[in-house]
Amino acid sequence: MQRRIVSVWFPRLASDRALRRSPVEGPFVLTDHEKNAERIYCLNAAASAAGLTRGMGLADARSYCPDLRSRPADPGGDQGFLGLLARWARRYCPWVGLEGADGLVLDISGAAHLMGGEEALCDDMRARLARAGLGAELGAAETRGAAWAMARYGGGGIVADGDLAARLGPLPVAALRIGEEMSVKLQRLGIRTIAALMDLPRATLARRFGPELMMRLDQALGAQPEPVKPLPREAHFAVRMSLPDPIGLQGDVMAATERLLERLCATLKAEERGARVLRMTCRRVDAGAQDIELRLARPLREARRILPLFERGLGEVDAGFGIDQMRLEAVLVERLPVEQLGRGGMARGEGLDDLMTRIGSRIGLENLRRFLPADSHIPERSFQLAAASFTAPAGPWGIAAPRPLTLFAPEPLAAKGADVPRRFRWRRMALSLLQAEGPERIAPEWWMGDENWRTGLRDYWRVQTREGLRLWLYHTPQTPGWYVQGIFA
Repeated sequence: MQRRIVSVWFPRLASDRALRRSPVEGPFVLTDHEKNAERIYCLNAAASAAGLTRGMGLADARSYCPDLRSRPADPGGDQGFLGLLARWARRYCPWVGLEGADGLVLDISGAAHLMGGEEALCDDMRARLARAGLGAELGAAETRGAAWAMARYGGGGIVADGDLAARLGPLPVAALRIGEEMSVKLQRLGIRTIAALMDLPRATLARRFGPELMMRLDQALGAQPEPVKPLPREAHFAVRMSLPDPIGLQGDVMAATERLLERLCATLKAEERGARVLRMTCRRVDAGAQDIELRLARPLREARRILPLFERGLGEVDAGFGIDQMRLEAVLVERLPVEQLGRGGMARGEGLDDLMTRIGSRIGLENLRRFLPADSHIPERSFQLAAASFTAPAGPWGIAAPRPLTLFAPEPLAAKGADVPRRFRWRRMALSLLQAEGPERIAPEWWMGDENWRTGLRDYWRVQTREGLRLWLYHTPQTPGWYVQGIFA
């Protein structure tokens, strides 16, 4: 069977991806910081028609095109998007790999007839990509090098078997996938096309330019093989068990779950992943099925810890006339590198994570929150609430002075003067001063525009009353008045 390769080149992958998410009319570029300046990373067809090129400084580009629209480039996102395109391309053949940062390579040997031939396959791929807003050039040949050259320098097209030299001859030497420096050297010597290169003695070229040039030429012409390395398939984190006899007792269901967990956790450990969401599907003999979903507070891959967390959900399963099949799937997984265990074989914080999972299974993990420090000296902004299962404890808190355990909106006191009041009433309680510490002056963050702080400075005092309350009071010098804002433990 003759080998056939298809090369797919996306000349404007980054800009096409950006415009798919947020379309823009007219010239558009993506910029990246390079050589101490913002330069064009990728551009659309309208920007190219206006005379802009890649690598041009953004300031120069705006002088050529005043109505130019720009956004920052995201090379990491573009590479991830190219990986998604590679997965999509498996609909045409199972052997798909990446070709640099803007292309794909497909080994369609023995698969083209399923789409009606190579021409029909390329037409279908080109049409689907165009509907998705992606411009692409496709080249097909019996070698990877020839397909690459046709896609990028030959305007696309299909090279028939045995027609490599004739089709590649008129193309520039850069179509051999050689570096820019070598390509410039060849052109300075008058060697501008692949045909001119093939007419020269191989020994002379090898001595002058090294073995890489001859290797690329032989790969393009088929004299030297070049494999296509496909992308590794992602691991599938799911296991299934078919039971010879239906089961219904909770002990039997838990025993089967334990066996499934051991198999699933072995796969997770091999991939250095941890499960965040698990789904158990119990199929009954009457063709009915029930799903039990377990959301974990932290990524886990230890069967001994996960099994007790399933007990409550599996106890509510209606087995009917019996369960004959069980399937366990890790719906959401996260990276979980190997870590050093503490005493007793548990990592730090595992007990708290298990407790959060048990409570979260009843009230929802999103309802478990923790306080995290925020970069602000204003009491109301010095903390933020975050979901405890998706954040880690953070610290230290950047405020050296103690803060009350309970903080609430300021409540006015009936007191006058700049000194701490000796006696005052608060929440229908008559209180008298025992001890006071302060003041701690806090100025407003004028750039935030908080209405509650437009009155200016606040002088905070930690007040101990004879009745046992420890309060946080403050005085506003610019508009004299006293307020209570918190209670210490």
